[in-house]
Amino acid sequence: MKKILVIDDAEYILESTSTLLEFEGYTVATASNGAEGVEKAINGKPDIILCDISMPEMDGYQVLDKIKSEIKTKTIPFIFLTAFTDKSNLRAGMERGADDYLFKPFTRDELTAAIEAQFKKSTVMEEKFRQKVDEISRNITQSLPHEFRTVLNQIIGSAKFINTNYNRIEQEDLKELSDDIVESAQRLTKITENYLIYARIEAYNSNPEKRNQLRLLITEEPDAIVSDIAKTIAAKFKRESDLVLQSNNNGVRIEISSESYYKILAELIDNAFRFSSAGSRVIVETSFDDIYQYVGIKDSGRGMSAEQISAVGAYVQFDRKIYEQQGVGLGLSIAKKLVELHDGLFDLNSKIGKGTSIRLGFISAKS
Repeated sequence: MKKILVIDDAEYILESTSTLLEFEGYTVATASNGAEGVEKAINGKPDIILCDISMPEMDGYQVLDKIKSEIKTKTIPFIFLTAFTDKSNLRAGMERGADDYLFKPFTRDELTAAIEAQFKKSTVMEEKFRQKVDEISRNITQSLPHEFRTVLNQIIGSAKFINTNYNRIEQEDLKELSDDIVESAQRLTKITENYLIYARIEAYNSNPEKRNQLRLLITEEPDAIVSDIAKTIAAKFKRESDLVLQSNNNGVRIEISSESYYKILAELIDNAFRFSSAGSRVIVETSFDDIYQYVGIKDSGRGMSAEQISAVGAYVQFDRKIYEQQGVGLGLSIAKKLVELHDGLFDLNSKIGKGTSIRLGFISAKS
């Protein structure tokens, strides 16, 4: 059942509007002033807000500004209730993000029509979101067979060799073949996971409400996570001595899920080790200010051309070719898109033969 919040300092407006809406089958919450209305909107998250403009202490414009500044409520449809007919007042509200106006006194038909129009608009947005997901899924379906075949051929080839030569394969060779199968299977799993993540990112990008919901997720002690990931990956490549870690556990919290944060750093730090030579340094450092937690990742590896850098994020033109070359692939695009999805900073500098430097910025969470 849809929930509607009515904010007005006139008691008769609250009573009459609530009665009309409840008769139409809506659940109704009311607030007699702006401050109370903002609190009920944040805590109750209604489906639509109806708000008077002219109220003492906190007027409707101030309520709207506060509603639109909060992640939890900024996408809720907002309809002004007003006796004003001056166009400048209408323009002021629309510029602030109001979705519609109802002029007092309004009829039951006018009230229900305004509300139904907002619900219809939300339905259209959801349909566009679904269509976007379907489009991405089709694109991925067309691309997946190529990526799968490459890895599956490696697995099948090794398995066939074992199957036809099992009675004369040396134990050492058998171990090497089995390692190849495991590594290929793990790569296949990662390809699948990355495609799914890529699709989810694209879907979130087409839906502002779902995107805003991501900002509600928090990562605690991100510096400690950076340190753990960097050490784990350095150990995987047997290059612990190449890692230069400059991290300070400052207790900052950031607006991103731990899962997404881990994915971003794991992809980028893994690339730094994978595409640089043993004995060369990989520097991972963190810092922070009042707005961001920063993570810097720098290597002296093969680097990327200007064309490759400009193509990061453009999957069709860039990632497939790189995957075939065992390159940075979809992971780099995912890392960039995830950072940008959370309104973070992503700065990539690289030159062929000179290495790559990446600086990330994640928004600090409010305490």
